[in-house]
Amino acid sequence: MTNPTAAMIVIGDEILSGRTRDANMYHLAGQLTNHGITLAEVRVVADDPDAIVAAINETRGKYTHVFTSGGIGPTHDDITADCVANAFGVGIDIRDDARAVLATNYENGAADLTSARLRMARIPDGALLIDNAISKAPGFTVENVHVMAGVPNIFASMLEWLLPQLAKGETIFSATVRVDWPESAIADPLGIIAKKYPQLSVGSYPFFQEGAYGANLVVRGTDADAVAAAEADIKSAFVK
Repeated sequence: MTNPTAAMIVIGDEILSGRTRDANMYHLAGQLTNHGITLAEVRVVADDPDAIVAAINETRGKYTHVFTSGGIGPTHDDITADCVANAFGVGIDIRDDARAVLATNYENGAADLTSARLRMARIPDGALLIDNAISKAPGFTVENVHVMAGVPNIFASMLEWLLPQLAKGETIFSATVRVDWPESAIADPLGIIAKKYPQLSVGSYPFFQEGAYGANLVVRGTDADAVAAAEADIKSAFVK
């Protein structure tokens, strides 16, 4: 079985300018790993319609799923919904079901839906709504593109609702071995171990602590026995 694959598109000038540190990619990667979906690519794009449309069209045919983060709020620069509609060549407008859900977030219901708030009820034709348990403004799915908020707790809430509805892949097992050797000293034997287990991902992640070099060696894959065997080989080679 080959696990489903995914790409993530993080949208927003505030990410690229350094004003905001993205937390959603980290959260998505962990949740997808637990669900057996391989996150294979992440892109960060500006609030530029052409760039967003291009990123959507370049990834949606390449991966099983595409997750977007950001750009579906009430302000003029929240343009993701329009870009998704453009990418799929469909119309977009305020939808009655999205309006009804959004109204539940306000004291006076529909009477409190200003024109700015109603921007969050604009949904591309044919999309399925993604539940938002926090602020009610829904995300949506068009084919294999899942469009969610950029605010981290809302993104996490939407993902929690969405993931159980996506096909689950095989469990991805992992093992980490810390070695207090510089990478230059472990590169050749580690390469031999990696070649021995072509079905696994074997990575080296260096660190420098207390004046000494070391690395965390991480083995990942869907074959639990192979992961355990590779972990044992790494310990035998490098842990004395």
